[in-house]
Amino acid sequence: MVIPVEDSTDPRIADYVRLRDVDLRKSLEGGRGLFLAEGEKVIRRAIAAGHRVRSMLMTAKWLDRFADLIDGDGVTVYLVSDEVMEGITGFQVHRGALASMARRELPSVAEVLRGARHVVVLEDLVDHTNVGAIFRCAAALGVDAIVLSPRCADPLYRRSVKVSMGSVFSVPYARLKDWHDGLAELRDHGFRLLALTPAESAVPIEEALTGGRTALLLGSEGDGLSSRWLAEADQGVRIPMSREVDSLNVAAAAAIACYLLTAAAR
Repeated sequence: MVIPVEDSTDPRIADYVRLRDVDLRKSLEGGRGLFLAEGEKVIRRAIAAGHRVRSMLMTAKWLDRFADLIDGDGVTVYLVSDEVMEGITGFQVHRGALASMARRELPSVAEVLRGARHVVVLEDLVDHTNVGAIFRCAAALGVDAIVLSPRCADPLYRRSVKVSMGSVFSVPYARLKDWHDGLAELRDHGFRLLALTPAESAVPIEEALTGGRTALLLGSEGDGLSSRWLAEADQGVRIPMSREVDSLNVAAAAAIACYLLTAAAR
């Protein structure tokens, strides 16, 4: 069903308002149990992962691209002009279409660890771009699952989904309920905990990889891993660097570390 909308304040399109207002979006999406997917590839990956489409918002030139969804699945589409689209979202939507998707209940940590061999654990990463980039790296390099600390950014926030190119739908993930003692659950499942840190006392990561079940701990963008998690880890590991560069952006570090982690098992 295609419904023309000419007013950016129309209550029927309330799922899509003020996409750059992070606090508003957290409240709105959490309260309504939804997230937004942007662009054809991401929308289709979300559907393939089992997320139900609540509605779609697009301009007329994108209707043909989604004809199979509109006709086959009975999706409601709100059709708007470019001007109304920008008035709703607060910016130009270059990928042409947005979809409001229903969230699914997250699995438990135990569920995502079952059968996993290589896991990435994120402590308090708050930048949605970094979270999305790490999910994309994990998907590309064969990481089995991702575990998030309680305060870590939402992988289903629009920016994370977009940067990950939909990889947030293909890598299983769960959120720890307890930060202080949460790592014990990974150890109970037989994982060796490697804390990625630039500290000189840490060993080069290649030297610490044994081929067993391994969890790679990555810390926040500014301060890195907390002293609590560093102390809880079995081993501190670092990426050897030169030319007086002592650290990398967490997403870049994750890409290198994930490659080494999974390559060691091949």
